[in-house]
Amino acid sequence: MKCNSGMIDRAIRVIAGLVLIALAAAGTIGLWGWIGVVPLLTGVVGFCPAYTMLGINTCSAKAKQ
Repeated sequence: MKCNSGMIDRAIRVIAGLVLIALAAAGTIGLWGWIGVVPLLTGVVGFCPAYTMLGINTCSAKAKQ
């Protein structure tokens, strides 16, 4: 698994994931908020399977090595 998510992309994923999980835990948005685990994990790992299928890569040239 090579990095295919850049730093800004990863930061947005982690923040969005944490917000969704927090809202789900608070009962604000219901069980659907637990889907925030997916962007959280892909942001932490730096690899997005959907990006691979779509041929997208937001990772910088230095991080691809």
